[in-house]
Amino acid sequence: MPGKLFLCATPIGNLGDITYRVVEALKNADIIAAEDTRNSIKLLNHFDIHVPMTSYHEYNKIDKGRVLVAQMQEGKNVALITDAGTPGISDPGEELVKMCIDAGIEVSPLPGPAACISALIISGFSTRRFCFEGFLPNEKEDKKGQKAVLERLKTETRTTVFYEAPHRFVRTLKIMCDAVGPDRRVAVCRELTKKHETVFRGSISQTLTHYTENAPKGEIVLVVEGVSQKVLDEERHRAWQDISIEEHMKMYMEKGLTRKDAMKSVASDRGISRKEVYNYMVDRKKKD
Repeated sequence: MPGKLFLCATPIGNLGDITYRVVEALKNADIIAAEDTRNSIKLLNHFDIHVPMTSYHEYNKIDKGRVLVAQMQEGKNVALITDAGTPGISDPGEELVKMCIDAGIEVSPLPGPAACISALIISGFSTRRFCFEGFLPNEKEDKKGQKAVLERLKTETRTTVFYEAPHRFVRTLKIMCDAVGPDRRVAVCRELTKKHETVFRGSISQTLTHYTENAPKGEIVLVVEGVSQKVLDEERHRAWQDISIEEHMKMYMEKGLTRKDAMKSVASDRGISRKEVYNYMVDRKKKD
């Protein structure tokens, strides 16, 4: 029988956040695949775990992934851990999961800490609908990718969660300020679950001023509030105020829409009722 891949969530700061189930899985595994063995050995020593460990990271994920899959096919159980948090979230673990699925190997999640979820729930923003972007693409390496993310953020109604490194953070805030405006609210969550855990809440401009004067340190999760649908609708309606209703109707009818459908589209664009559009066109016809 083939072995299994266990995705073991480990503490993002406070070691007390590890679950009993994860400790048991790590102790019973045949191999522990760790993103950074030098970092993970501290965790294993703390919980008196003495299982052979191997490195699995961004730069060896394909070759080492094949080795691990082969070992699981031979019947060994592998426990995957990242430097902190849940494997597969913004780390190479997702690649190993895909390889296991393709090979018919069972993958089992052992849930626990995740910085993105921890930051989301203390941000004060809506948690009903949210999206996770990980790290914003680097401007020098992937300018097109960065632009695409920021374009979506302009009209994103969901709460958006980003990871960021302290040395890039102020630059990232400047880029976002230019892209979505200075007034969008954000929450900056630093060193979550650790001794110096802090949350700074404010507009992007306020946050930029704060961290320009106080250099950020430690692991950072940036939570960006979504735009309200009401604001988006108001902006969309204002965009049509430069042309008359008559010109607006003509534009749609030239595209082949019936008078009824054109009236419906004009009403939707301008945030008014179809009756108002109809009355306007009737009055216009009387004047002509």
